[in-house]
Amino acid sequence: MPPVRVALIADIHGNADALRAVLGDARAQGAERLIVNGDVVNRGPDSVEALTLLLAQDDAAFTLGNHDDLLYLWRTRSGALPGDWFTDPFWGATDWSAEQLDRAGLLRVPQAWPMTLRLTEVGLPDLLIAHGTPAHYRESLSEKTRPERVAELAGGAGVLIGSHIHRPAQASFANVQVLNTGAVGAPANGDPRAQYLLLTATPSGWVPEFRAVPYDRSGVLRRFETSGLLSTGLSAEIFRDEVLTARSLYTPYWMWTEERGLSRNAQTWAAFQRLFPPKR
Repeated sequence: MPPVRVALIADIHGNADALRAVLGDARAQGAERLIVNGDVVNRGPDSVEALTLLLAQDDAAFTLGNHDDLLYLWRTRSGALPGDWFTDPFWGATDWSAEQLDRAGLLRVPQAWPMTLRLTEVGLPDLLIAHGTPAHYRESLSEKTRPERVAELAGGAGVLIGSHIHRPAQASFANVQVLNTGAVGAPANGDPRAQYLLLTATPSGWVPEFRAVPYDRSGVLRRFETSGLLSTGLSAEIFRDEVLTARSLYTPYWMWTEERGLSRNAQTWAAFQRLFPPKR
């Protein structure tokens, strides 16, 4: 069996410094293929730079992530999004990122990316890869996924790989191995290093290794301010704080306000932080 090493990266979220660190590490580890499993853009200040860098990689294949799609839907004022979002100042960061991509002529590029990729190597279990799951790019895949759901999603593949939850995960369900890549640009597991999944083909199957690469976060944190992103409002502040803390803040805050029928503004964000202070 010829050596095969595959680097699977995802959730870069406009963090070019983290992306460069991961690409350098993947090359140093001898990765022969690069699969970008969605969410290259949005949240961070470097959406254009991150997408441009990845498009220049000769060996890269892509799947569509929810944030890659969101910026196109936002900029085109798609009816797939709630109409009141377009006048809500909370969405200022998304509007800013979509404008940046559109100005660079890159907004439509992710629309050509498939929802799933299937990688087949002779003598190895098939890899089925999707940003969330093969059913939907916002469905979570982890050790908590029900075994019967894993069987439904796998479609005969021996390894099912997702991203989206911003933390690495690994589990085995009957004949299916479940893996989650973790996040390059905005991890949510308390580890601020840029994280990705490296797979190595062996006679006994695919062997996963979860890589965590140190990088200097001061550059991306500074660009939140110097790029103008931070001045767009609350969501940009939350995205920056996620990079600082390596914790999920946006989603729990969104769910907390939805459950209580609250507006998303500086006052409710301050109340949420008092109730649930992020661990650093």
